[in-house]
Amino acid sequence: MEIRLDLLPAEKRRKLDLEGGLPFGRIFTDHMFLMLYDEAKGWHSHQIKPYEPICLDPAAAVFHYSQTIFEGLKAYYGVDGRIRLFRPERNMARMNYSARRMCMPSIDEGFVLKALKTLVDIEKDWVPREKGSALYIRPLMMGTEAFLGVKPSSEYIFFIILSPVGAYYKEGFNPIKIYVTDKYVRAAPGGVGDVKTGGNYAASLMASEEAARLGYTQVLWLDAVERRYVEEVGTMNIFFYFEEELVTPALTGTILPGITRESVIQMARSWGLKVSERRITIDEVIEGAKTGRLKECFGTGTAAVISPVGCLAYKGKEYIINEGKTGPLAKKLFEELTGIQYGEKPDPYGWIQFVP
Repeated sequence: MEIRLDLLPAEKRRKLDLEGGLPFGRIFTDHMFLMLYDEAKGWHSHQIKPYEPICLDPAAAVFHYSQTIFEGLKAYYGVDGRIRLFRPERNMARMNYSARRMCMPSIDEGFVLKALKTLVDIEKDWVPREKGSALYIRPLMMGTEAFLGVKPSSEYIFFIILSPVGAYYKEGFNPIKIYVTDKYVRAAPGGVGDVKTGGNYAASLMASEEAARLGYTQVLWLDAVERRYVEEVGTMNIFFYFEEELVTPALTGTILPGITRESVIQMARSWGLKVSERRITIDEVIEGAKTGRLKECFGTGTAAVISPVGCLAYKGKEYIINEGKTGPLAKKLFEELTGIQYGEKPDPYGWIQFVP
């Protein structure tokens, strides 16, 4: 499969402008990758073209039945001037997992990763140089067949767009405050909680808005059945450090299998820490915060990498963790992960791929 290049002439290309800062997900580069699918041809018309609106029929399946999946990863400008990707093959594999669950066609993971690297190489001048900044990469697939009726689409668009970004949270690498909701639920057993599909995020908006009005950065979700077991934060997986045990909720089909989560588990175990993937109740977390047994809490995800949590609000009360400060384990994990991503530290795990 070949990728057709339809690039803007040099004089029409924009430059990365840092004057107004880098708000997350608001600025987009000059070009995008796009390919089409239909049942007769499979994936076809692979091209890198100028970034522009996509024209869809008002009856397109994505509008009415939410057949859409996406991924999120970053390109980092290393201290040696080379551009790095962090475990991009895991994003490709997860996208195919999502596609199967949503009755959508699989992608050729190797080909799409090649297209992604080609696009990033074309837009390499958009990769911010400052540590903490990066080029966010958003692959997305959606059903485009025009019809009304509940069935999988027979036509799809897949595209990749790029966005230079700064820190995800305005707090930066400082503890955030999280609101625990037992009113709303994010995902139920047998549903699509472990799939990166748009509907999951739409369902989270009400609780997120309520949390924001109360002064909290994110929502911590509990299970849909008993409203007792911790699941994940709106944009992150969650970890609790109890004395000598690092705990994160087990992947039971209602939690997104985060790539940063997976990396933290592997890294912490390589340091000799006991890491448990198990069910954990909110009562255990609150009791740990009250007694001091809970030493640290932090979220993990592509956008923020490691996000320390200094306060949990539950049933009208706030519980402070580690005096509201960033803990040494979260700090070490953040420094090690970002050190690998920006080429400041060796990569003993083989996680990094280079562009081109």
